[in-house]
Amino acid sequence: MHRRPGRDRKAVLIPAPTGSPRTAQPHRVIVVGGGIAGLAAACGLVERGVAVDLVEPEGQLGGRVRAWQTESAAGSVSMSRGFHAFFRQYYNLRALLGRAGDLTKLLRPVEDYPVVSARGDRDSFARILRVPPWNFISFVLRSPTFTARDLIRVDTDMALSLLDVDFPDTYRQLDGISAHEFLDRLKFPDRARHLALEVFARSFFADPREFSAGELVAMFHTYFIGSAEGLLFDVPRDDFDTSLWAPLGAALQEQGIRRVSGSVTSVAHPSPAGRWSVVLDDGQRLEADAVVLAAGPEQTRTIVQSSSASLVADGGEKWCESVGRIRVAPPFAVLRLWFDSLVQADRPAFLGTAEFGILDNITVLERFEAGARRWSAEHGGSVVELHAYALSSDPRGDVAQQETLVDVLRAELARVYPETAHLGVVAQELLIESDCALIGLDSWEDRPGVSTPWPGLVLAGDWVRCELPIALMERAATTGWMAANQLLQDWGIAGHELWSPPMKGRHRWPGPLRRLVRRFARSARSYRS
Repeated sequence: MHRRPGRDRKAVLIPAPTGSPRTAQPHRVIVVGGGIAGLAAACGLVERGVAVDLVEPEGQLGGRVRAWQTESAAGSVSMSRGFHAFFRQYYNLRALLGRAGDLTKLLRPVEDYPVVSARGDRDSFARILRVPPWNFISFVLRSPTFTARDLIRVDTDMALSLLDVDFPDTYRQLDGISAHEFLDRLKFPDRARHLALEVFARSFFADPREFSAGELVAMFHTYFIGSAEGLLFDVPRDDFDTSLWAPLGAALQEQGIRRVSGSVTSVAHPSPAGRWSVVLDDGQRLEADAVVLAAGPEQTRTIVQSSSASLVADGGEKWCESVGRIRVAPPFAVLRLWFDSLVQADRPAFLGTAEFGILDNITVLERFEAGARRWSAEHGGSVVELHAYALSSDPRGDVAQQETLVDVLRAELARVYPETAHLGVVAQELLIESDCALIGLDSWEDRPGVSTPWPGLVLAGDWVRCELPIALMERAATTGWMAANQLLQDWGIAGHELWSPPMKGRHRWPGPLRRLVRRFARSARSYRS
């Protein structure tokens, strides 16, 4: 009897590969990248007795979810690449974090995730039911952005298709269709699409016109119709490094993982003895029985391009081309502000925004992060973080553009939280990055998966193709575990079980009921006209 990882009785178990409980041979693996995917792969391997070299250029673990200390006018303060939500259906990520300690002590729940628009609409996820499909029905009934007239306009067949998902086939069926086009076909209410769905699309750092409809439908299934975990989430009790990655890194090092500082420039095909090797930017060469490429999408593409002569010669031309087609999403900005006074006490920890220019969300960090709360108590001010996803241009290297970006974000913040217009800024940190994958309109089948043409070389990351209806941090963790499982299986060693939200729609409505729904929709439209 397997203990379920959450409250959803329909969560799907992916059984672990069977084999010996631990390796009897001195296997060694090089894991490239100390982000979530690399940490999951390293954890999965070292727990089965495999020696692991974890190569990471940064001083902190966590990859794109890392945190670091910076000196500023506010003192020695924490900075990161922005807010991340740890949803309850992130089963495999939570299994990884559990290696760092008790999750109830590492994470704390966020009571609500309100979303507001410039039109005055406001949606909340705090008091909706959690059992599908009543969670979505109760959300619609409570939401000011859905009206009876709006719902009558919705394309019934398209709406019913959301109940008929069957992953991974749903990914294939929506090849070439953008999230924007899908919502157009659905005739989803304009106000609601901005508030409820396009906010999520932009959290992938993508314009909905370039973002995969398959990914959007997977999110809709996972958070609304398909999962009983609900849409609320947890956040770390302190910055990412203090709460999560430093304790996890310490636990893994106790098990024997060796951390190597540096960036990998190329991977060499196995020698006649079957050993893989990687070359670091300082010229150092490491050898092992296998390699897990768990770097970010852009770095992985660069490594493969530098290694392609060796890999193509061994029949890997098509695979190298698929990695070369990886697209990077538009730049995003994170602006963290240390104010000299407090924002209003009723401001939520996290607020999604729609139609406030480039501003996508607002975080008040002292609401949950211990370090920010200490700074707030000592200085009487608030620590506020602003996100701008999918920027239309790249302001890196242009000081004037960056200053304009800061001014625009401050102005939009003042529209949402008017009191901030009169607060002084003690310090600010602006971060602009462009290294996240764009899950676009290309063929799902053609995207690189965990497996490669060569035994001993596997991929992991949030950009790697996965059959499960998951994304972002959970896809990174899951593909990391999968990469470890594949290597372990090849060596006859037992792997690790994984979990997924339901792969199919929970409610396979029978034909007569579908016909009744369609007839009702037609009658309602006729009555309205």
